[in-house]
Formats: sequence, C-alpha cells, structure tokens
Amino acid sequence: MKKFAHTIASTILEGFNHHIELFSEITQSAKQRFEQCQWAEVQEAAKQRTDFYELRVSETLKTLNKNYQLTTLDDKLWLNVKLAYMGILTSHKQPELAETFYNSVFCNLFSQKYYHNDYIFVESTANRLDGSPAPIIYTRYHPAEKGVFQTIKEMITAPNFNVPYVDIENDVNQLIQVFRRNAKKTMFQFETMQFDILNFVFYRNKGAYIIGRVISPAGVTPFIFSLLNDNEKGLYIDAVLTDDENMAVVFGFARAYFFVNCQHPHALINFLKTLIPHKTRADLYSAIGFHKQGKTQFYRDFLDHLSKSNDKLVLAAGIKGMVMSVFTLPSYPYVFKIIKDKFSPSKNMTKQDVKDKYLLVKRHDRVGRMADTMEYSEVAFPIKRFSKELLEELNKVASSIIRYEGDMIIIQHLYIERRMIPLNIYLSEANEEEINEAMYGYGQAIKQLIAANIFPGDMLLKNFGVTRHGRVIFYDYDEITYMDEVNFRVKPEAITEEQIYAAEPWYAVAPGDMFPEELATFALANTKYRNAFLLHHADLLEASFWQNCQKNVAAGKFEDVFPYPEELRFSNTQS
Repeated sequence: MKKFAHTIASTILEGFNHHIELFSEITQSAKQRFEQCQWAEVQEAAKQRTDFYELRVSETLKTLNKNYQLTTLDDKLWLNVKLAYMGILTSHKQPELAETFYNSVFCNLFSQKYYHNDYIFVESTANRLDGSPAPIIYTRYHPAEKGVFQTIKEMITAPNFNVPYVDIENDVNQLIQVFRRNAKKTMFQFETMQFDILNFVFYRNKGAYIIGRVISPAGVTPFIFSLLNDNEKGLYIDAVLTDDENMAVVFGFARAYFFVNCQHPHALINFLKTLIPHKTRADLYSAIGFHKQGKTQFYRDFLDHLSKSNDKLVLAAGIKGMVMSVFTLPSYPYVFKIIKDKFSPSKNMTKQDVKDKYLLVKRHDRVGRMADTMEYSEVAFPIKRFSKELLEELNKVASSIIRYEGDMIIIQHLYIERRMIPLNIYLSEANEEEINEAMYGYGQAIKQLIAANIFPGDMLLKNFGVTRHGRVIFYDYDEITYMDEVNFRVKPEAITEEQIYAAEPWYAVAPGDMFPEELATFALANTKYRNAFLLHHADLLEASFWQNCQKNVAAGKFEDVFPYPEELRFSNTQS
C-alpha cells in the first residue's frame, strides 16, 4: 500500500510541478511584454495565468482517475498518500503551494470537501522553511562604497532592461531628492546605511516596480520605484513610494495580480511582510499571482480567528441585494456573499450568469476599482456563530445551498471579499469635504472601469464601497458587461404633454440601451451628492463621453491608471 500511496503522491506533485513550470514561463515573459509595450498581450497573459491552476488540477484528476480508478475514499490509503506527499516535499522550493494543490485535488476527488479532516493539509507543514537558511532573494548595496548616486544607478539598471532610460541621471537625482524629502530615517552617514533590493521586478499592466528597503540606525524605510516605458523614448522613473500605506495601496485587493519571477514565494512573502506589515500573508500571496494560496491562507487565518473570538455572524450593513445575500463577522474585516435561490423580477438572469460575472472580474484587470473575491465551495461554519436573524434570512433566501451536519452549517457556494463601508452609508455620515472626495472617487471609479472595458451596469451608490484608505471601489457584479455590448444613447426630449407626464418611457428602449443622463436621476438624487459629482464628472452624464470611451477601447487604447496618488508622480513634483 505504501508504494501505491507514493505513486499517487508523486502523480499529484507532477501535476503541481507542471503548473509551476507553466506559471513561471508566462511570468518570466512579463519583462519582454513590458519592454515592447505589448499592453494587449499583458492583459491576455494575466487572464490566461488566472486559469492555469484549475486547468492543472483538472488534468491531474483525469490522470488519477484514468490510471488508478480512485472512486471511493480509502482511509488508510489516503493517510499514507498524505505522509508520502509530505516526504517528497522535504526539499521542494514551494511546499506550501504544493500542499494547496494537493488539497484541491483531494477535495475534487471526494465529496467531503470542507477542511476539517486528516486527509488534507488543514495546517501547513511548510513552516519548516522558517527554520532553514533563507534563500537569497535580494541584493544588498552599501552606498559608502560608491556613493548614493552610483548605488541607486546600479539598483535601477540591475534588471538589465533591453530598453534604455530616457534620462537616467535625472531619474537618480529625483530619487535622491525624494528620499531626502520624505524618508527621514535615511538621513544618516553613508557608512551606516544599506539598501536591500529584491532580485525580481514586479510587473503589472503598464508598470514595472523595483521593491526594497533602506536600513539605517533609525530603522527600516520601505520603498517602491515605479518605472514606465514610453514606446518612443524609453524608460523613466515615474514615482517613488516610501511609506507602507502607499505601498499597501499598490498591493491592494482591487488590483490585478503582479507578475514576479521568484521561485521562493515563502521567502518573498516574509520579505514583503517586513515592508507592508498591514497586509496579510493571504493578501500578499494573491498579489503575486498565487491567488489559490491566498485562499488557503485566508481560510486558515479565518479558522484561527473563529477560535479566538466569540461574536456572531450577522447580516451586513446596507440595503439588501436583489441577487446576493451578504453577511459578516463584526470582528473580522471581510464579508461573505451567497447567491439567492430566487432573484427580484427585474433581474433577468440565472445563478450561473452571476457566477460567470464574478469569474469575468477575476480574470479582468480590476484597475484598483473592483474588489477581488475568493470563491469557496462546501464551507463549514459552527451554527452557534450565526445570529438568529441571519439564520432565518439564509434559510429564507438560499435554502438550496445550505445544509446542517451536527453542530455545523455547510454552505455549498459563497464568495468572500474585503469589507468596505457602503458608499451610500458613508455619504450619509460624511461632512462636506468627505462628500466631495467620495463623489470624486465615485466618478473616477466609473471612468477607470469603462476605460478598462468594463461597463458597471448598476451604478447606484449602494453598489460601491469606501476602503480604509478612502478609495471608492465597485463590488456589485451581477450586471457588469463589456463596453461594446452597450448602446449609449441621448434620451429623447419630451415635447408633447403626454410624453412629459408619461409614467413609462414613450420611446423605444432596446436591450443594452443606456442613457447616461439618467445617472443623475437614479444615483444622484441627493442634491449635495449631485453637486459634488458635477464638479468633476459632469461628462459622465453625456452619451458622447461614453461613446468616445467605447471607441478608445475598440481601438485598443489602454489608459494610464496609476496605483498611487498623482501628486507623487515626478512629473507633478518637478519645480
């Protein structure tokens, strides 16, 4: 039996190794796409890579079923398979990722899918890596040896880009000025300082990011150098971030995943945690493209939180959705979303349609304006942690995906995403300045989404949230679609008295028609909100603006969307 168990374990690991091989291959090619300004290819590569994991799991399942006919769960066999798998992971570079892959394969093979048994890795055994010598993933520079100017120049040329810098001397001088102005911990003699730079450039959309830290007697200063590539001129430094809050936004949950070619993700996550302590390991694994590992880490964190807390899951604040029911644990900063059994009559769609929309968002560039979601199946919660009101609601609206087993409630399918303050609630408690900033962010969110070829559909304020950083994020996906699937029209002007007082539209409205001026009527009925919106985004009420965006998308134009404030860009700081 042990030999058979080892064979099964080896087959699963072969599937994982194939996944990593293909994942690394497409990740390595990000450098070339950046150098050649292949922005459409960047988007396509990101979409493809998101699907890699599930494809490799499916391939491994086919191999196992074909070769070993594993139709029933043999307790003794699978305990031995797990032990064998642990043994062959001893010298593996990515054991924590391989464990998650094993879990996925097992949970697809057998019906009992929730995470409370001995056959899978409920807890990782990869913490052994913390007791081993850390792999070298960064280069240390000593400015005392060659001076700050030459040191920084070597740091930004180390990636050996096949594109020249437009004006590297100016970029280096700008970097030095930023450190002097914003990073007080770096104001020391050269011989007391050192720079640690990760050996891997982080690529995403149209940007490349060099990440590191300055260590001085005053402590650690994290930093990100943001590089852009002008197709006609060459490379240039666009901005430098020197505080963990701005860095956290760059790694935010509403961003696309980075392409970063590091074969030691555990060590990389440990390094990033020292720079951005507010980010969880789940956040960081997802940010570097290992979103399945992010899911695994999140669930482990959640189980740990449940064991250390006693508050109850409750319905989330805000207006109840027509498609989704949302609940939360007050002591944990996430919400849980399930698809209702029946939708409101105005929602002409199926459950599968909703799932497809969420998958679209997962695979698409979220431009910092759509919340990433984690999708789970067969999730077990202790019944005692549900409030009475929540249990009544779930039994009423989603009984088909809920069952009870002992003291547990099993939810067949749900999504988990970061909790935000619904924009309508935020605005109701905001002062004038906060209203102005939020309505500016609301309009920016819409504009950046449509520039990324996403029509949000239902743009009511309740479908947007405000993060702890004050960013406005869209999170209701059941009506999103691509821009070319919408017909933006000017609303016909009512002339006759019958038309003016008509209760229903007196003009023909086809599926896909959208009248931008109605945004002011349905989403901006509050005068204060509407006036704040019109200060910056009156163009969103004009069909011509949306039509022009459609043309840009159709022409393959990719707008610049920066994951940091405009005022930090060098072009806006030069005197």
